[in-house]
Amino acid sequence: MLGALLLTTVLPPMLAAQDSGSDHLDTGAQKMMKPGDAAFALKAAQGGIAEVKLGQLALKRASHSDVRTFGQRMVDDHSKANERLKAAAAKGGMTLPATMNANDQALYDKLSHLSGAAFDRAYTRAMVKDHEEDIKEFQREAANGTNSDIRAFAEAALPILQEHLEMAKSAERKASAGGS
Repeated sequence: MLGALLLTTVLPPMLAAQDSGSDHLDTGAQKMMKPGDAAFALKAAQGGIAEVKLGQLALKRASHSDVRTFGQRMVDDHSKANERLKAAAAKGGMTLPATMNANDQALYDKLSHLSGAAFDRAYTRAMVKDHEEDIKEFQREAANGTNSDIRAFAEAALPILQEHLEMAKSAERKASAGGS
């Protein structure tokens, strides 16, 4: 009987306290940054890390010079953008992750087993798709974001992402056509 009393009166409040604490583990930004801005910053940070790592992989595995040039551009531009986003998020009380998400890690793992023309085609195809999606998300944040620093980051990054998309499309065409 006492055991049942403990289970029904003490355990639920303890679990509730644990649950409320786990919500706070999110990023610490919930009090200072609205969920939409925080979700955008989180996804942009993970995507930026992936762009750098995938660009580094392209420098090692690509055979086409345009694909290597694009990879270097991803490393350079996204490294700078990652630092700007980190600073903007910190102003909003948010600490960003230092790793890419599971989908990007799976893509990295897949591409790391390819080289030469096969790598070039798969990497550029993935970069075209990724940058098309990124542009939509950055446009949405630039138009609807409520955190001025995160919104300004999205606005400033848009022209660079659009340039990356054009570069990725060009590299994809050349990689698909063959040659170096």
